Amino acid sequence: MSLDPDLAAFLELVEANVMSGSKPSMHELTPAQARVEYDASTQILDVPGMAVESVTSISIPCRDGQHIHARFYKPIKLAEEKGPLPVLLYFHGGGYCVGGLDSHDSLCRSLAALTPCCVLNVAYRLAPEYRFPTAVYDAQDAYQWMLSAGTEYNWDITRIAVGGDSAGGTLATGLCLASRDSSWPQPVYQVLLYPCTSAWQNTESHRRFAQGYLLEATTLQWMFTHYLRDAADRKDWRFAPLEASNLSGLAPSFLILAEYDPLIDEGIAYADRLKAADVSTLVRIYPGMTHDFARLGSIVNEAYQVRKDIANALANEFYPNRNNC
Repeated sequence: MSLDPDLAAFLELVEANVMSGSKPSMHELTPAQARVEYDASTQILDVPGMAVESVTSISIPCRDGQHIHARFYKPIKLAEEKGPLPVLLYFHGGGYCVGGLDSHDSLCRSLAALTPCCVLNVAYRLAPEYRFPTAVYDAQDAYQWMLSAGTEYNWDITRIAVGGDSAGGTLATGLCLASRDSSWPQPVYQVLLYPCTSAWQNTESHRRFAQGYLLEATTLQWMFTHYLRDAADRKDWRFAPLEASNLSGLAPSFLILAEYDPLIDEGIAYADRLKAADVSTLVRIYPGMTHDFARLGSIVNEAYQVRKDIANALANEFYPNRNNC
């Protein structure tokens, strides 16, 4: 399928602004400047979040004595749900350098409302102030904290899913690997939106979509240069899950990919590896879409559709006996 026309028009506008010099590319900015631009663009590109019962700010302790922030979305509870609610632990995208609680507020609200389930959106620490593997440790610490805090927040810790987009998807699936290897309770499900999975960005899709499709090759390497300490980190499975020697024993997965995303080839490769390891894996490629389309609610209808699709997949896992799921 050709690129979605509304998305194509948006990308043409972005390219025109870059060419005119009125709006620099992300890789031309400092990380601090890029974070401001990224969050500001969210107000234009995405729609307001759906209604939930409450939103609570949470501080999560980390292994190095510091704390990270998180935002807890409590859904409007279904009448038939009397006990603790299932919860999605979510890690935002942004190449480990940008993004946070505000940039993914609409997405997390929607998933909480549509599933319905609790959602905990984690603001792991960003590079270059905090390089690899700090974000990995923050994700693990958030999961461990969630397991211990379930009673306080009325979470059903036997029904925890993990999810994330782009770099956040890498953190989510890496958490499943760490849980398996550390004998922690395995999440019941993993939702991976166009995750980064490869040590090197040398696939055909990276060449084909290197420029002009929202996530550009120069921007991706700018992010990874800020995040990684050295070249050896690229071969660490916590950065590149395709480097893991064994993917068996992981939670069932839902991989969401975009047809015009440079990451699509490595996403397909990761899905194939999961299937080969007998991990139940659903793959859905959204035609005409680019990277990050789930946050483009003001531009493409598929942003709402993918949220519904994720919510349906989560509901099927969280509420297997409900007739309408």
